[in-house]
Amino acid sequence: MSAPSALRLIEERDGAVLILTIDQPARRNALAMPIRTAMISALERAQSDAAIRAVVVTGAGGHFCSGGDISGMDVESALAGRERMRLSHQLIRLMVLGSLPVVAAVEGYCVGAGLSLACASDTVVAAEDARFAAGFGKIGLMADLGLPHTLPLRVGQGRARQILFYHGQMTAPEAERIGIVDAVVPKGHALATALEKARFLAEQAPAPMALTKQMLGEGLDRALEQERHFQSTLFLTEDFKEGRAAFLGKRAPQFKGA
Repeated sequence: MSAPSALRLIEERDGAVLILTIDQPARRNALAMPIRTAMISALERAQSDAAIRAVVVTGAGGHFCSGGDISGMDVESALAGRERMRLSHQLIRLMVLGSLPVVAAVEGYCVGAGLSLACASDTVVAAEDARFAAGFGKIGLMADLGLPHTLPLRVGQGRARQILFYHGQMTAPEAERIGIVDAVVPKGHALATALEKARFLAEQAPAPMALTKQMLGEGLDRALEQERHFQSTLFLTEDFKEGRAAFLGKRAPQFKGA
């Protein structure tokens, strides 16, 4: 059964697996705030439903997620920035520390906030033509949605620095080699393979799964609190205003360190 939301998040059930599909293909599934809120609501409902034992997160139209909705990043005050981060962090806490295992099915672009969603998942399945990148610095922001914490856990500090500082794109085989991706499959097969893995996880005893996620997620809360403070400050800088304007104007930014 499929239930498309007005916020463009599609929820479907496959037995004990909940499939969440970000459905904004015209924007390559940019992670706008309404979609983040819809994902939070869906995951909260899922955790209180004993019939749901695993979650798959994916994107419609051949892409996973192209990043945050930069056109909607019109933060006017420190309090507004902190509230934006508080809401976003609810989503990451549910994915990393929640009781349900999460499998990401990645086709096409997995960039910025999309990379954050992937790294917050327990298993990442990617099509062979998928592309991964951070890119937050291009608009004068630091990586967020837990990525400064989750990415080094997957790839180590050294590689995380290269990914976060240089903005380069990686292919799925490259991302698998360094630990971002757990399985590479032919184009168009990411969701089917992710569902196979989610069905396996759904058959396991749920309490050990939930407690293991809690242990492996240790340190996330402290990292998110730091991130909330830092990113809400960066939202108010002139460099972010310039980076956002440059992105929307399709030109190179001219950062001045202000």
